[in-house]
Amino acid sequence: MACSIVQFCHFQDLQAARDFLFPQLREDKRLIPALLPLPRSSRRRAHLAGWRERAWVVSTLLPRRENDLLRRVLEKKLGGGNAPGAEEDSIDAGKSSNWEDDGWGAWEDAELPEPEEEGSTCKTRKTSWLQDCVLSLSPTSDLMVIAREQKAVFLVPKWKHSDKGKEEMQFAVAWSGSLSVEEGEYVTSALCIPLASQKRSSTGRPDWTCIVVGFTSGYVRFYTETGVLLLAQLLNEDMVLQLKCRTYEIPRHPGVTEQSEELSILYPAAIVTIDGFSLFQSLRACRNQVAKAAASGSDNIEPPPLAYKKWGLQDIDTIVDHASIGIMTLSPFDQMKTASNIGGFNAAIKNSPPAMSQYLTVGANPFTGFFYALEGSTQPLLSHVALAVASKLTSALFNAASGWLGWKSKHEEEAVQRQKPKVEPATPLAVRFGLPDSRRHGESICLSPCNTLAAVTDDFGRVILLDVARGIAVRMWKGYRDAQAGWVQVVEDLQERAPGREDSSPFRSSQGPSRVAQFLVIYAPRRGILEVWAMRQGPRVGAFNVGKHCRLLYPGYKIMGLNSVTSQSWQPQTYQICLVDPMSGSVKTVNVPFHLALSDKKSERAKDMHLMMKLAALLRARPGPDSIETEIKEIILDIKYPATKTQALESILASERLPFSCLRNVTQTVMDALRSQERASVDEGLLHFCAGRLKLLRLYESVGQLNSLGLRSAEPFSDEALAVLLRLDEKELRKLQALLEKYKRENSRPAVRFSEDSEGALPVKTFLEYLECEKDTLSIKRISEEEYVALGSFFFWKCLLGESSTEDVCHTLEAAGLSPQLLLSLLLGVWLSKEKEILEKPRSVCGLHTMLSLLSRMKVAIDEAWDSQSVSPWWQQMRLACVQSENNGAALLSAHVGHSVAVQMSNHMTERKVSGRGARGPCTRGSPGRTVPSDPSRPIAPNTFTPSRSEPRESPPGRSEVTAAGPGHRCRSPGLSRLLRPELERGTAVRGERARPPPPPVPNAACLVSAAGGIADSVAKWVFKQDLSPGLLNLAHQDGGGENAGEPKEGADRAFPREAEAEADTGGIPDALRLACEQFPCSLEPDVLHAHCCWEYVVQWNRDPEEARFLARSLEHLRHIISAHVQHGVALMMWTTFLVKRFSAAAYLMDKVGKSPKDRLCRRDVGMSDAALTSFLGCCVDLLQTLMEADVGRDEMPPPVLDTEDAWLPAEGPASIAELALEQKPVHYLLVQHHSVLGAVLYAVAHFALKAVKPLSLFDSKGKNAFFKDLTSIQLLPSGEMDPNFISVRQQFLLKVVSAAVQAQHSAPKDRKPSAEAASGKDRDWPALAVDLAQHLQVSEDVVRRHYVGELYSHGADHLGEEAILQVHDKEVLASQLLVLTGQRLAHALLHTQSREGMELLARLPPTLCTWLKAMSPQDLQDTGVPIAVTARLVHKVVELLPEQHGQYGLALHLLEAMEALALPPS
Repeated sequence: MACSIVQFCHFQDLQAARDFLFPQLREDKRLIPALLPLPRSSRRRAHLAGWRERAWVVSTLLPRRENDLLRRVLEKKLGGGNAPGAEEDSIDAGKSSNWEDDGWGAWEDAELPEPEEEGSTCKTRKTSWLQDCVLSLSPTSDLMVIAREQKAVFLVPKWKHSDKGKEEMQFAVAWSGSLSVEEGEYVTSALCIPLASQKRSSTGRPDWTCIVVGFTSGYVRFYTETGVLLLAQLLNEDMVLQLKCRTYEIPRHPGVTEQSEELSILYPAAIVTIDGFSLFQSLRACRNQVAKAAASGSDNIEPPPLAYKKWGLQDIDTIVDHASIGIMTLSPFDQMKTASNIGGFNAAIKNSPPAMSQYLTVGANPFTGFFYALEGSTQPLLSHVALAVASKLTSALFNAASGWLGWKSKHEEEAVQRQKPKVEPATPLAVRFGLPDSRRHGESICLSPCNTLAAVTDDFGRVILLDVARGIAVRMWKGYRDAQAGWVQVVEDLQERAPGREDSSPFRSSQGPSRVAQFLVIYAPRRGILEVWAMRQGPRVGAFNVGKHCRLLYPGYKIMGLNSVTSQSWQPQTYQICLVDPMSGSVKTVNVPFHLALSDKKSERAKDMHLMMKLAALLRARPGPDSIETEIKEIILDIKYPATKTQALESILASERLPFSCLRNVTQTVMDALRSQERASVDEGLLHFCAGRLKLLRLYESVGQLNSLGLRSAEPFSDEALAVLLRLDEKELRKLQALLEKYKRENSRPAVRFSEDSEGALPVKTFLEYLECEKDTLSIKRISEEEYVALGSFFFWKCLLGESSTEDVCHTLEAAGLSPQLLLSLLLGVWLSKEKEILEKPRSVCGLHTMLSLLSRMKVAIDEAWDSQSVSPWWQQMRLACVQSENNGAALLSAHVGHSVAVQMSNHMTERKVSGRGARGPCTRGSPGRTVPSDPSRPIAPNTFTPSRSEPRESPPGRSEVTAAGPGHRCRSPGLSRLLRPELERGTAVRGERARPPPPPVPNAACLVSAAGGIADSVAKWVFKQDLSPGLLNLAHQDGGGENAGEPKEGADRAFPREAEAEADTGGIPDALRLACEQFPCSLEPDVLHAHCCWEYVVQWNRDPEEARFLARSLEHLRHIISAHVQHGVALMMWTTFLVKRFSAAAYLMDKVGKSPKDRLCRRDVGMSDAALTSFLGCCVDLLQTLMEADVGRDEMPPPVLDTEDAWLPAEGPASIAELALEQKPVHYLLVQHHSVLGAVLYAVAHFALKAVKPLSLFDSKGKNAFFKDLTSIQLLPSGEMDPNFISVRQQFLLKVVSAAVQAQHSAPKDRKPSAEAASGKDRDWPALAVDLAQHLQVSEDVVRRHYVGELYSHGADHLGEEAILQVHDKEVLASQLLVLTGQRLAHALLHTQSREGMELLARLPPTLCTWLKAMSPQDLQDTGVPIAVTARLVHKVVELLPEQHGQYGLALHLLEAMEALALPPS
């Protein structure tokens, strides 16, 4: 295992961040020299736009007391170093720099050279832009900050799909904007500090991340992840050079001092440390106050106190970077040495060494400085915040870059900003000692995680390793100009030898303190290489080519807010170091294994890893002569670690290129070597592993040799031998063979086989993966079904074909430690999965019989003490395997074989018991043909065996075990299998639909668990897929052939016109149905089958309500149910389960809109279209009518008795639909009738699109309250006389229905397409329905009939009107109405046609008749083209109906005379 670099995150759109920070690159303008690549020393600073502006900022920020060298160093930090076109490296290892001689003014006034090539400069800028930014990444990888000048971009990780379709974590922009507050300030440094959660459920885990930003103005500001300003503090008037953080770490040893958390801020001449606990509490309080202010709009915010210390660093010229080591305590020797160096010979020392805070700085003169601040000195602990800071807390309501809490005027805000807060003076702190090197200028310092070492980079291209405690340089690397350094700390995993033990501490375990290794990571951008070095004097352990424009990020801290208690509960998942590659847009981390830190003398692990790599290369090579085996043995014997040796042996055994002999010899060699060692020094795990693998290899070799014998039987396998073997007579055998032949023909599918696929072959690698050895027994791992069959084929397939010795194989497997139950499972798995091969080779039945007999005789297979009248677990296992199989043919044969073997063993046990009692006489129970049922296709009870009628009633012991495995194949009979086979689906798919894919095979267990109801349910699903008419199902239950099938078919054709066509297309479906009904006469009884079909159709309709024909076909099946009890129950369940909810929604919707609703409203409230709603309401009316008829019929017939086949008696499963229907309570007839009236009203409104009709307004409060209640409950219904207003509204509605019905019948064009109802033969008689509704709504039926007659005559249908007159009771009132209609017709003929004859006739008419005719309005007539002769007949009819004493009788006579005159031909 070697060092590796791993990508753990990606950038979603890094170019967007670059374009925001560098708009010049986005606009693709001519770049100015200020945008040229800058050297390494400026990568942590903000880069000012313009050379003169940068020089001005530097000159104004630096105090006058600093020397020119400090100005030049900061000029290099801010100015970008050398101008383009000059040499990149002005200082190297062998020459001194001559830029010290240049004056400040000369640098300012010098003319800047123009870039050599604009294209190459732009290209370089676009690739190296990240070097010019301030970059920080949270240790928990939950936030990244990229800042430049005044702008910043916050990125957060999100799980998204990559281009390859895989989910990966990608950094996406969460916030971008400007962070500067004061004019002319820029970002110089940034930190992302995760803060620990204080909740009980997530103690120690990161809660949120705070962004700390330092500016050139000296301000340090704290932000949230969304850019909201929390706190701003001016701690020094100089610019912020660097921000660093230290968090809590668990001490490695008990004597190590716990380090407190702190945030350190470096200024050019001072360093400020903020106490971590105070900062943690302040940030949490500020975040809570900002959230409350954003919610309430209040600006009353008081920031909590902030504790910090400020030290003024003296005796050093320039400071560029720093490191806070923490609190340290000197040893007594170091204490005395320090005291004598400072105070001389007579210096006094304290009894206990004082605690000091140690700081390291890098810069110039000295190159490295060591500062020590005594704890408890006069340095004050500042615990307050300037008052001006309170006004600079940013509310979440405003932008983080410009808005402050409070609603002050613009002038007041400017005044507050101009007034800077008071800055506390720094306490002087002199440098204790340093590394003086006047020519060397430090650039950065990176402290190791253990605070013992530090890596310093300088401008000579060196990386220097410092011993922090001793203050000396211990190592130096050359040739790393502009290098970036970081650390990786790795803890030795002591849990490898004790995997069951765990410890919460990362440094301590039950075996003592864990060893810790530190590695220095150096990134050289000039060479584009990342190196990993072992400390202190270790070699380079890793090197990677990563590109020349990356950034190495080493935070050096983890989560702030932890302590010794919270850090024990949960170890934070933080990274130590990462590499940001802008070219590929990825973020990578470095993984270093611990063993790379060990030296060659002590590293057995490193040597073992080297041997493992050598072994892996050897296994990848092509196997040659025996020398490769010798080399493998030498390598594996040289490995010392037991875990590594086990890993090596596993890789050898998993190799597919090594021959079996090599695997066996290598394993045997390792085993011999272990046995030759002392018992105490041998690893038990490795010993057991080698013994188990060796045992498996020997088993593989033995079985392989037996399978390679290639035995062939010379004797042909005859039908007589098969009958004797299965204990069947000749008739039963022929019936079984015919059934299997038919099954094989119907289930044959083309398959592809390759010549390379050899039956029963299994590679040794796969064999070892499937089995595992535990002590003396072998077990099978969790493998897939295909792998299980492959292992069983390796053991038994040759035996089943008679090509291997069955007895030898059984003895070998038993001796290896495989249990009989496991072998039985493998045997049945092979048999049931290879159905096609088995049905083609009858000899395999003999092999199965022999193998099953041998397995049954093994020890612990069948307990002799088991009760003979119950099913033993052995046969129960075989029965369960057959039940769960989807291959019915193989399950049928295995059931017969199991039956035969069970009878044989039962007879054997009986003979033993009889011989033990001294009894004599022949035992005829084992004779062939007398121990199995006479019909192998008939169902057998799943859990019990009943002797056939041909056998004596006495049953031998163990008789209940005989057919424990037999009924599996009968759970789905061959007849039902033929009925449901996919081949029948190709020609009988539902018309108008795409052909459905064939259904998956149904295992026998599904039918067995579902009991009797499962058979009818399966057939119902098949009927739905074939769309068979209900009448056709009755053909399957009729006795006889085609002669008797014609009669019911004709009746069915009259009821269902599509039935004859459907039957013509079904081919053999009635025969298949009849066969299934013969096998299951009770489960497929007509009422039961129709009930299940009815339920299946309504279920399918509920899934797709737009298919109204499904609901209509469901009602057809419901009407075909003969038993009123079953019909009543099914109808009630349909209404309660599927219809009442949509029915009520439709009623409320139509009552709300007052008309037939539009399609959009129907889909929203009812869940179907307006056209489907009309059909749905009609089906509801039919269902309620059927329910009422069934409720009446229940009183006239007894409830049916639903029989069940014997096979389902002990089975447990859901009841059939018919059984559930019989359990339903009786309905309240009047309540059903009440709903039927509402359904008819709704149906009429939807069918005729009536307007201004509110259906629920036709009922009073009692009627409304009774709607949509349980139909079996007793509700208070309307009774007695109804309010006349209700009766008037109802009458108007019924008259509208009659008018709409007559208009729809006579005014539609003749070529109109037939409606869905007319196509199904159910065109309703709406006038009759209106008369029936009038009876229930207490409206006069005669009024409806008279209106119907009037509408017929108005539409010119006089012949229908004459028939309807016969049903009217009050003919005198009808005659008066028809008289008016006659007058309208005559008025149209005389007054509106303006003919000469008409005018002459009008002149001869009596004045009274003329006045009456002129008052008539022919516009009320729907058909004005009725002939005069027809109208004359109507007048004769009116005269006949009117009595002579009626007031209009004379007027009728005048009309009769006028009609006769008008009908005469002109002379």
